[in-house]
Amino acid sequence: MNKEVRVRFAPSPTGALHIGGVRTALYNYLFAKKMGGKFLLRIEDTDQTRFVPGAEDYIKESLEWLGISPVESPWNPGGCGPYRQSERKPMYMQYALDLVEKGHAYYAFDTSEELEAMRERLTAARVVQPQYNSITRTQMKNSLTLTAEEVKARHASGEPYVIRIKIPRNEEVRLNDMIRGWVMVNSSTLDDKVLMKSDGMPTYHLANIVDDHLMNITHVIRGEEWLPSAPLHVLLYRYFGWADSMPQFAHLPLLLKPDGNGKLSKRDGDKLGFPVFPLNWTDPFTGEKSSGFREQGYLPDAFLNFLAFLGWNPGDERELFTIEELVEAFSVERIGKSGTKFDIAKAKWYNEQYLKVKPIDELAAFFIADANAEGFEVPADKTEAIVNLVKGRVTFPADLWKESKFIVSAPTEFDQEIASKKWNADAVKVLGAYAVTLEGFSGPFDAGTAKALLESTAETEGIKLGKVMQAVRLAVTGSGAGPDLMEVFAILGTMEVAKRIRFALSTLTVVA
Repeated sequence: MNKEVRVRFAPSPTGALHIGGVRTALYNYLFAKKMGGKFLLRIEDTDQTRFVPGAEDYIKESLEWLGISPVESPWNPGGCGPYRQSERKPMYMQYALDLVEKGHAYYAFDTSEELEAMRERLTAARVVQPQYNSITRTQMKNSLTLTAEEVKARHASGEPYVIRIKIPRNEEVRLNDMIRGWVMVNSSTLDDKVLMKSDGMPTYHLANIVDDHLMNITHVIRGEEWLPSAPLHVLLYRYFGWADSMPQFAHLPLLLKPDGNGKLSKRDGDKLGFPVFPLNWTDPFTGEKSSGFREQGYLPDAFLNFLAFLGWNPGDERELFTIEELVEAFSVERIGKSGTKFDIAKAKWYNEQYLKVKPIDELAAFFIADANAEGFEVPADKTEAIVNLVKGRVTFPADLWKESKFIVSAPTEFDQEIASKKWNADAVKVLGAYAVTLEGFSGPFDAGTAKALLESTAETEGIKLGKVMQAVRLAVTGSGAGPDLMEVFAILGTMEVAKRIRFALSTLTVVA
């Protein structure tokens, strides 16, 4: 019988959640759903010195906004809790001691000064990467070089110590990554990583392996930055006797800067003017504010669709997917090995596509909220017509109001650059006559009628309509560009259009 698929997203509460982390969470979620399994979240807060207040709540709110909430988490615990590593602290030592007992780990009593002296000595000897490893540990102060009595005495005196893994010398460590295939590393390149710190807290390497095992994690889908640590984790599974239940690994490609040179960072977003966090974030220590995709007007489903394609593709030409369709199409094997350039223009494109197909009542809600915030009440029938008119022209929900505010609130100022070129005697002649026509018109008024009346007016005046159309738009909207003008006229009605024309005629100066 196949084992239930269980995957986890394991962020550290050290600040705002980077979109690279959000993508990792999304891929875990999609894989779990595709395989009929479960998506868990574990807070990896073993490094208390880097803990940032509010970061955990930020992670929770980000995932909830995107609709990819885990089925087990600190806020919705299942049977494998606790789901914060700091709350699991008492059990890690027993696993570290088990490795010591088996000869796969050892106590190290070296002081920070002694470690620094070792690094300086190796650097002077032109060692490219000074490490505490199978060679250097023989010259250091640890339970491999001290007698059992000396180790016992140091423990009894309360001398600080760490527990390090004992990496074998010159052994090939193999890992079959779901994305990258076989990864092979010689153990001589690895160092004896600390597993238990002197404060009694485990490092990521120990806690991560123990927790994944106890939580029955079957697949570890995580960022490429953890690939160098994977051989160490393979050894730990072997040393614990858990090799048969070791999860399958998949190391995701990096999210790169827009130019492809290096990993995407917050600094890149600040410099180029786009967010790299899902939500707004204020650093509780510095007060520094960072913008988020949500607050900038990105829709969660559009943002998810965009994120999914940062490293994965469905194997065909499709680009637009609902979350259900993403689940159906997703496979880890179709995730690329190479880093993916971050393209904010593509994120905006996705948002535009999703806005175009949003139900009109949802778009109207965005429009009404922004209109009300500026003190305007818009009738329901006009709201629907306005939203339908501009929805194909907007990138963000706030643009619905920005692009159509002129319909609700008549302009009091006009684009002077357009006026200086287009507000001539012919325009004034046509507009004056058109206002009279509209004021005397009593029949049904729609876009077609508005256009027919304008065309007939221009023809009567002996002026080609094309020569004055931009001036007509200027008179009614205040600018030289915008949505379909005749549709605007239909929404405004004859008397309002005529009123605006009269105001423009009394305000603007005719150019020679």
